[in-house]
Amino acid sequence: MSDSLLYKLRSGKPPKILFFLKGYLQMCVPNGFYRIRRKEYLKQVETRPDRDYIYERVNYYNKMQYPVELPDKILHEHKHSYYVYLDEIKNFRPSTFHKAYYFDLQYAVRWFSRSLRIAYIPGDVYFTPEFPSIVKSRLLKEDNAYSVILKLDKLRHFIFLNDPVPFSQKRDQAVFRGKIRLSRIREKFLQKYFGSSICDCGVVGRNEGYPEVWMTPKKTIREHLDYKFIMALEGNDVASNLKWVMSSNSIAVMTRPTCETWFMEGKLIPDYHYIEIKDDLSDLEEKLTYYINHPVEAEQIVKHAHEYVAQFFDAERERLISLLVMDKYFQMTGQNNN
Repeated sequence: MSDSLLYKLRSGKPPKILFFLKGYLQMCVPNGFYRIRRKEYLKQVETRPDRDYIYERVNYYNKMQYPVELPDKILHEHKHSYYVYLDEIKNFRPSTFHKAYYFDLQYAVRWFSRSLRIAYIPGDVYFTPEFPSIVKSRLLKEDNAYSVILKLDKLRHFIFLNDPVPFSQKRDQAVFRGKIRLSRIREKFLQKYFGSSICDCGVVGRNEGYPEVWMTPKKTIREHLDYKFIMALEGNDVASNLKWVMSSNSIAVMTRPTCETWFMEGKLIPDYHYIEIKDDLSDLEEKLTYYINHPVEAEQIVKHAHEYVAQFFDAERERLISLLVMDKYFQMTGQNNN
């Protein structure tokens, strides 16, 4: 058995084959079954005790306040790390972009007419679209209303876990394993802390042209949990490990996020949900040493992080929010979604 296959079996990440099998099985259910149920299904929101919370999240993901028509054209454009799609729902197929994005999109849009038009940009989005578009991630800036967030690529990004190791029993170090992929903050981190006693860090995967000494074997999620602190450094957009780190008994350490996803990274409170370090990383050792010496305060951060991730555990509510985000999208783009 190859090291690569062995790692995949032990990594702690959900197997892709089960995700895709479930997606294809769901395609066997006629879309009309969902469409005729949509209005009655969404009515239940009005009688739920968490109604206000649901609408708060809907309006957070979809910040559109004024009607905007989509451009009267069709786009199917491949870019470097993303894809621009502007067309009817029915024309986005499994082969159009990565299948994970296809199934995640269908989870929300199959409840609506297949002739409705969407602008959809799957992939790592680190810019603001020119017109209202469905995205996985958006920049944390004021004028980002055209970036409408859905829960996309959740197989990779939305992993939560039960950590059996108490914070007090973990190593007094931070750990980082990842690729750099032109990430300024990750490169700076490796330059500054590779080989230091406070951080166990290294680059995994294919060498991208960085010092060979940085290359190191991968660690499974379970192996990360041996450390009190886990670096959650942004890559092309968000740090994909942040969700499972915050559900663990370790603490996420990162700079202030510049992008956000369905996880609402923009709502995270520094030194309350995670340990925040300066953009130049100069205070990393100081901050880690402080929380090593103040374990009660550290465990409060773990507790607050667990409280934050818990809001995403209600699968029924997550689906309702997704449908309402899309319902608002079609309304604000002037389309009849009856």
